[in-house]
Amino acid sequence: MTVHPPVVGHCDELQEALGTFRASAHITERWGSRLAAVLSGGGRLLAAGNGGSAAQAQHLTAELVGRYRDDRPPFSAIALHADTSSTTAIANDYGVDEVFARQVRAHGREGDVLILLSTSGASANLLSAADAARASGVRVWALTGCAPNPLMAGSDESLCVDAPSTATVQEIHLVAVHMVCAAFDAALERGVRGVRGPREAGGPQGKGTRR
Repeated sequence: MTVHPPVVGHCDELQEALGTFRASAHITERWGSRLAAVLSGGGRLLAAGNGGSAAQAQHLTAELVGRYRDDRPPFSAIALHADTSSTTAIANDYGVDEVFARQVRAHGREGDVLILLSTSGASANLLSAADAARASGVRVWALTGCAPNPLMAGSDESLCVDAPSTATVQEIHLVAVHMVCAAFDAALERGVRGVRGPREAGGPQGKGTRR
């Protein structure tokens, strides 16, 4: 892999990584389409990460609860790390490795989706969350750094970024997040379970709303 100079070389590193990533971009389209089917049917997206990856995960859930580009109904998406009272209580009572897994068991239902973001692909609390999700019938998708890694192996599907630095991996992850959102909106426009939100599909309580 090319070694780039500092500062300006960061742009070169990002451009190189983006070129490699583009070959896997079809995965983001598949994920966005699948999310459109799950969420418009009353399902939920759970997302988690640590540090900068936590910010990326929260960015994704914000785009779904709010909007990406054009106005559309809100959809259920929860960034597990954003509940500071739950995460600190769980860490205190059960240990750091359980901070996401316990929330997955609480919020996840069969057919939901869990997206885990990790530059290393080796964070113990994310691996525990993946285990908890699969045991609950929740599909696990992972955005990671270089393959192979434990989180990739413990997920149903993964999208791995081949880049030498954490910063570049996170930047490509943000690109992936936006591509998933674009694919999500496009799928809704094509009519995956209709373009209405779950609460609008079938009366005040929302047909298919399970929680």
